[in-house]
Amino acid sequence: MAGIFGNDAGTNTAASNAAFKKGLSKVYTWYTGGFLVFVVVLAILEQMGLSRQWIGLIFLLATIGLYAGIGIMSRTTDAAEYYVAGRRVPAVYNGMATGADWMSAASFIGMAGTLYLTGYSGLAFIMGWTGGYCLVALFLAPYLRKFGQFTIPDFLGERYGGNLPRLLGIIAAILCSFTYVVAQIYGVGIITARLTGVAFELGIFLGLGGILVCSFLGGMRAVTWTQVAQYIILIVAYLIPVVWLSVKQTNVPIPQAIYGFQLQKVTAKEKELTTNAKEVEVRDIFKQRSAALADKLKDPATALAADKAAAEKAVADLKAANGALADITAAEKALAAVPKDAAAATRAWTAAKAAADAKSRPLNGMPPHAQQYAGDPNGDAAAQKAYDVSRRNFLALIFCLMVGTAALPHILMRYYTVPSVKEARQSVTWSLFFIFLLYFTAPALAVLVKYEVFTLVVGTPFNALPEWIAAWNKVDPTLLSVVDINKDGILQLNEMSIGGDIIVLAAPAIGGLPYVVSGLVAAGGLAAALSTADGLLLTIANALSHDLYYKMIDPNASTARRVTISKVLLLIVALAAAYVAAQKPADILFLVSAAFSFAAAAFFPALTLGIFWKRATGIAASLGMIAGLGVTFFYMVTTQPWMRGLFGITSPVQLWWDIQPISAGIFGVPIGFAVIILVSLVTPAPSRKIQELVEHVRYPTLRAA
Repeated sequence: MAGIFGNDAGTNTAASNAAFKKGLSKVYTWYTGGFLVFVVVLAILEQMGLSRQWIGLIFLLATIGLYAGIGIMSRTTDAAEYYVAGRRVPAVYNGMATGADWMSAASFIGMAGTLYLTGYSGLAFIMGWTGGYCLVALFLAPYLRKFGQFTIPDFLGERYGGNLPRLLGIIAAILCSFTYVVAQIYGVGIITARLTGVAFELGIFLGLGGILVCSFLGGMRAVTWTQVAQYIILIVAYLIPVVWLSVKQTNVPIPQAIYGFQLQKVTAKEKELTTNAKEVEVRDIFKQRSAALADKLKDPATALAADKAAAEKAVADLKAANGALADITAAEKALAAVPKDAAAATRAWTAAKAAADAKSRPLNGMPPHAQQYAGDPNGDAAAQKAYDVSRRNFLALIFCLMVGTAALPHILMRYYTVPSVKEARQSVTWSLFFIFLLYFTAPALAVLVKYEVFTLVVGTPFNALPEWIAAWNKVDPTLLSVVDINKDGILQLNEMSIGGDIIVLAAPAIGGLPYVVSGLVAAGGLAAALSTADGLLLTIANALSHDLYYKMIDPNASTARRVTISKVLLLIVALAAAYVAAQKPADILFLVSAAFSFAAAAFFPALTLGIFWKRATGIAASLGMIAGLGVTFFYMVTTQPWMRGLFGITSPVQLWWDIQPISAGIFGVPIGFAVIILVSLVTPAPSRKIQELVEHVRYPTLRAA
């Protein structure tokens, strides 16, 4: 194993590549078998009395230890090995590594959760992310491999000439990769906290050790072989509970085949819950709460003073009457929870009113699962407008995710690691296959879990609720909480608050599987988050060390110095990302989607025009990147609630054509194309050398393929 992972690159002959691939196949076959035996042994130990805490800890230590071992065996100071894994990764393994690199916390943890909460509209993520790989295969991967650079900013610098396109590429790569990696480390914190029971913030830094030991020692070589191992874990972990739920509900072990059948049952249950008398009673209570909060928000200062006085009086009265200690403690907690000033009260009450408004709607504010868009194209003017806006946002999100996928630096870097242009194309095909295995399953998982919740959880007495509800409430009450609003002792759907980020992680417990499967799924989620974080951190560190330091500051720097600087920068960036993630800045899906819009606007126009239009100039590409990224960033800052708060923006939100901030890239991408084309037409053409390079890259590539 050490020989496979540890040898520096040799001559890439057909014979040596075949032998290398054969050795890899042998190693990963033994690895997969050993991993399955490990899970079976843990399952046996659980039946013999091994505690859940120990099972979670063993999964955490064993998987991180495994990744660390691969990282140690793959350590290198060779530049080609560190940056592009020696350009000798076989297509099938690069496809698997790309699948793991791609299968982030958003895909593994958030995808099924988004589908659970939003139904049909969540399919935009699957369609956009999958379609993006078609763009990668057709327009980018083989041509970038033919250029033969180390990074995307490296390509921009060589294609457009000068340091300005390279510098802008560095800034854009850091912006979208850092946004993305914060989401992954946030996911690491959730999973580690669930596995070990430690605090969320400590879980982040425990997971960070696993991230660093892989990418720090061996760069792309260590990350590649670790990601192959991580993909095997995450896909096994994802499929087991879905297949189990499918068998449990229908006796059919193919969840994708019974998806439509179970969706019909969910739709029928939704209609029942919409008209249920107890559900209506709970929704009415939330409507009353929303109205009361609206009254408070008319004069926050007066309302806050009244609330504080009432809370203080309640504490004083209980103490004067020698009330029960539990009642006094509860009253003191209520007093402590009163906002400290009018501004804090306004923020708290606005958020509480929004939550109450959602819970005053049928199905806990969720749309019917099979409903395509909001509103009604045949309804009144308001319903027709809601339908048009919903459809517009669905298509805009698909566009941003497709184009963003095709422009993400940490994904495009993967196609620099294969031996040839032909294998770059094959690698994209394998990537699509390995990603398809999870994406084709996520919609079924969402429906199967929703069926379990609607039929086995809703309507259950509070004192007989499944154990997993209390367990997840302990991990993070914002992810799962239940409150008996109407005091009838029975759980109604609108009395349950569930976050999408726990749907996958809680699926084994929801299905009644042994805890060892929950540990396995958490390990799979950890593998997904770690694998993407590895690639993202390496992208940022390489952009700074290779593109900024080596290409722009010190071209005479030795290989060892460049690699050392990359490692130091990787450590600094990782700690900074962990600190930001510990602040819980926004939900995983928004952070990830923001990264896609940034990548789409900054890179896609410059990359595609740089490959397919030899007339595109350096100054045009630079201005196009600035314009596209600038418009996208401006729209997000002025419309997304968390970013508005971060930048202190208080003016009313003005949406352009009612497009949500998650799809901000739809404005930046066409502006980027327009600026590059128009400026290129009025500026001097690139040198003959660059134009010939573009022709050489395109046409021989097409013949070779």
